[in-house]
Amino acid sequence: MIRWREGRVLGTGRSWPGAVELEVRLATGAGAAPVCRALAYTDLVGRPEEGDRVLLNTTALDLGLGTGGYAMVVALPDRAPPDSPLPGHLVKARYTPVQTAVLGVDGQDSPSHELLRDARSVEGMPVVTADLHSALPAVLAGAHRERPGLRAVYVMLDGGALPAAFSRTVAGLREAGLLAASVTTGQAFGGDLEAVTVHSGLLAARHVLGADLAVVAQGPGNLGTGTPWGFSGVAAGEAVNAASVLEGRPVAALRVSEADPRERHRGVSHHSLTAYGRVAAGRADVPVPALEGAFGARVAAEAAPLGERHRLVEVDLDGLEEALRELPLRLSTMGRSLDEDTACFLASAAAGRHAARLASGPSAAPR
Repeated sequence: MIRWREGRVLGTGRSWPGAVELEVRLATGAGAAPVCRALAYTDLVGRPEEGDRVLLNTTALDLGLGTGGYAMVVALPDRAPPDSPLPGHLVKARYTPVQTAVLGVDGQDSPSHELLRDARSVEGMPVVTADLHSALPAVLAGAHRERPGLRAVYVMLDGGALPAAFSRTVAGLREAGLLAASVTTGQAFGGDLEAVTVHSGLLAARHVLGADLAVVAQGPGNLGTGTPWGFSGVAAGEAVNAASVLEGRPVAALRVSEADPRERHRGVSHHSLTAYGRVAAGRADVPVPALEGAFGARVAAEAAPLGERHRLVEVDLDGLEEALRELPLRLSTMGRSLDEDTACFLASAAAGRHAARLASGPSAAPR
């Protein structure tokens, strides 16, 4: 079911590449809250202006979802954007009302098609896999602290948000020079490059974008059901398999928390234990952060069973909290800040540090 609403734009707020926030007054009788926050993807619907009538999807807003707590602009019925040339034959968000055509980096009409047609390996490139999108900036902080200036590429899965433009984190990391580019895979779209699968996305990161290191994670948002298998982060295990098949160096970032109110996510999350302990058939390095005290001992003990399938690597944390605090964007995971759940971000930063130690540089300059 979709909750449809009509409204009028009162004003615009923050904007970043591909997206703009709006304040919208809903039509009379549309709900209890007469004014709501909305988000428009400018590449899909155009750029709304004050006074424009907008057609909204308020489903996520009405559900009270934290990450997706916007009304989404579906159309400007009185001022549709002009037609633009269709860039390629790859369609994403397929068979939905907002399906969009993109140029697939692996498509036959792509200038990189021949390169990717013959590519079989990422040639030992470290590939960090993570459960949550919030791990991305922490991974990059750790990687750049260990090896300043390395070329990192984000390969975005479609388990969370589909539009890359939803992520202010990606925009901020690009602006700060910590992220070279992004590749959107599966049904996700809006990256610097578009790929059909995580496999072709990793090959594009290495051979087209010249990555030293790739980070694979879903976009903002995470679907979980409280069951062992019903969570979108299970794809982190599949990403380990993809990196392994392509002769990369999988680095499995642990999801760790010392503050999550849910016991199943305290210490090492059951998401990590399932994705890496049950789903990942390829062998990965699992960085275990050298956290202090009883909590550090708990994390090490809970990660230990993963050593039956993977290589556990204790990673020092010297300077990593400082690197996290120097990031030019606010860290947040499940609504918790760096100060509220420091261990969570340190675990991701440790994965970035370890991956940077494995990185040897790309085989060719980016094309």
